Amino acid sequence: MGPVRLTARQEDLAIAAAGLLGGLLLLAFRAYDARPGLPVWAVALPLAAMAALETVRRRWTVWTVCLGGALFGAAVYLGSLTATLLMYTDLLYAATLYGPVRMSKVLQLTGAAATLVLSALTWRYGSVPGALLVAVFCGLIFLAPVWTADLLRRHRDRAETERLRAEQTALLAELDRRGAVVAERARMARGLHDVIANHLSAIAIHATGAQAVARRQHRAPDEPLVEALAVIRENSVQGLAEMRRMIGLLREAVPEEPYAAPRLAAVDVLLDQARAAGRDAGLWFEAEESGERGELSAPLELAAYRIVQESLTNAVKHAAPGPVRLRIRYGEGELAISVESAYRAGEGRPVPGAKAGLVGMGERAQLLGGELTAGPRGDTWTVRAVLPRTAGGERA
Repeated sequence: MGPVRLTARQEDLAIAAAGLLGGLLLLAFRAYDARPGLPVWAVALPLAAMAALETVRRRWTVWTVCLGGALFGAAVYLGSLTATLLMYTDLLYAATLYGPVRMSKVLQLTGAAATLVLSALTWRYGSVPGALLVAVFCGLIFLAPVWTADLLRRHRDRAETERLRAEQTALLAELDRRGAVVAERARMARGLHDVIANHLSAIAIHATGAQAVARRQHRAPDEPLVEALAVIRENSVQGLAEMRRMIGLLREAVPEEPYAAPRLAAVDVLLDQARAAGRDAGLWFEAEESGERGELSAPLELAAYRIVQESLTNAVKHAAPGPVRLRIRYGEGELAISVESAYRAGEGRPVPGAKAGLVGMGERAQLLGGELTAGPRGDTWTVRAVLPRTAGGERA
């Protein structure tokens, strides 16, 4: 348990209470110098009034110093009580630390003037040693608290200035970082548009033109060539639409419309596309779902969708003729996905970027705290991903 910190108001009240109790204790033991025949209450009145001023030492600095000076003079005249003198020095300290900036100069000038006048009067009507003692006493009462508070105020103001400068530097650094991120996103968007989006557009245009030629030749819609052209056009148009959405996200720091991430409900569309693309290769696709689907988070659905999409695409490109089985199991704490396809060593053909899809699927699973395995098991190539359903398993 840490130390108890008082508020400014509580601190002022504590100082006033300590000064008042200390003064009353000195009065009880008659530890004060008063005029002969003067009652105790005459010494106690300046003490109580000074303690009352301590309660407003931060709010009304000018008034507390002025009234405190009058009470200090009365206390010295009626009876010198140490507690009253110490509370007056605290009023000077508080006025310099919390009052207007010019308060320090005013108090230093008035304190120095009072010290010189009282020392000169003591020297004139007394002795030199007495004048020196009065000068030291007045310096401790009038000047020492002011100098101390002025030094602390300068350090406080300097620290505040440095803090503001550090915040400004951090803000400028954050603005520079954001500007660099925005510039990099714009550069990436230009690169994606100039390279990938243009190629996808060309593929879609050529596929549409080839379909038109096939229709002019009166080819049947179910001919393999016509079906292949339709699959090419559909996939290129869909890829182009997703690419344009990603380019829009990269170009906009704050997108006007939220990005609609693909979800597992669209797996049937992926299966239809895979069936159309793999028919000539002797592939047929089967899907099975088990368990209670329930509510899934958007990052989990996106990762699962992309893993299924990449696995089906790899099966179309590399699998040997035979069945491709997709299984999705919704467990209480995890989502399991497996894709099995026929495999023979040496099947398929190497393509640019081979195995990059497996790496991407593994990274998606790891970001969610899951795991992914892919590889041959006898004559079957199996991709298996296990993703946690709970939010605690997400690390991205």
